[in-house]
Amino acid sequence: MEYREELLHMEAEHIRNVFGQFDLFLKKLERAFPVSIVDRGGAVRVSGPAGQVESACAVLRELYEISRRGNQIQEQNVDYAIAMSMENQNSALLEIDEDLICHTVSGKPVKPKTLGQKEYVDAIRDKMIVFGLGPAGTGKTYLAMAMAITAFRNNEAERIILTRPAIEAGERLGFLPGDLQSKVDPYLRPLYDALYQIMGAESFLKNMEKGLIEVAPLAYMRGRTLDNAYIILDEAQNTTPAQMKMFLTRIGFGSKVIITGDASQKDLAPGAVSGLDVAVKVLAGIEDIAFCRLTSRDVVRHPLVQKIVQAYEAYEAKEAAARDRRGERPQDERRRGNGMQKRRYER
Repeated sequence: MEYREELLHMEAEHIRNVFGQFDLFLKKLERAFPVSIVDRGGAVRVSGPAGQVESACAVLRELYEISRRGNQIQEQNVDYAIAMSMENQNSALLEIDEDLICHTVSGKPVKPKTLGQKEYVDAIRDKMIVFGLGPAGTGKTYLAMAMAITAFRNNEAERIILTRPAIEAGERLGFLPGDLQSKVDPYLRPLYDALYQIMGAESFLKNMEKGLIEVAPLAYMRGRTLDNAYIILDEAQNTTPAQMKMFLTRIGFGSKVIITGDASQKDLAPGAVSGLDVAVKVLAGIEDIAFCRLTSRDVVRHPLVQKIVQAYEAYEAKEAAARDRRGERPQDERRRGNGMQKRRYER
């Protein structure tokens, strides 16, 4: 095995950013390739097997350039750069970083962070209707909101309409106090959070009072025609086929629609069919409709969230394979489980 050493020159302020607090990112790189990385006053020496040194240096150069552009390096950036390097896509982060959507009210840039997110954002720009499908933490709703607010600021849309089904996540909360708005607000809170962060509370409230931004349950969409608007349907996996059809037929001229959902987190009644699943089958192949499927690799929350999503995906794939061997459908298994619970109750 050929042994190799390579020297990289980096400015001290960027070395701290690239190496991470307590050299966390440095240690991650050393474990991933594996190589030895030592900094001597801005001269970073990388040594180890030739192929691994080349890959580690490519990642270091990429992270260094990202830092020079004014970005704070996150653990997710390092993990993604390593993963892309192993697939011989060493410039992926630099390509993604060039796509600036907008800035938050605090001045933080909003950009896609993975190739999947970049494809999602490009599809929103190019298509009239976009389905953002994928697990939790992949930025489906946040990026959709950023694109909507950017279009609104640039006068490309007259209104922003945000909606989602008012369904509890496996709980029954009963009657909630307050007026109608107070009753639906808890279901729409994730949309408010994104609006506050990107637009600011004051600007959001001002535009909401004027009717330029509307946040409402899906049931309120019936009978309307929505022209010149940016429309986002969140948590679409909790719609029924009738609700999804109703929503899609509200679209008017000059509007753009983004539908986000995670098929693995349905809160519908057991055995109920998801409107999102039906729409994916019915609308496949129609021009000007895009389906962007994000995966666990596109998770941009805490790295542990990515591992949780991957663990659940592996478990669900194993369960599906077991059902196939038994010749069962998911609803058959639920019925069998409900029957066992009923017999236990009777005893």
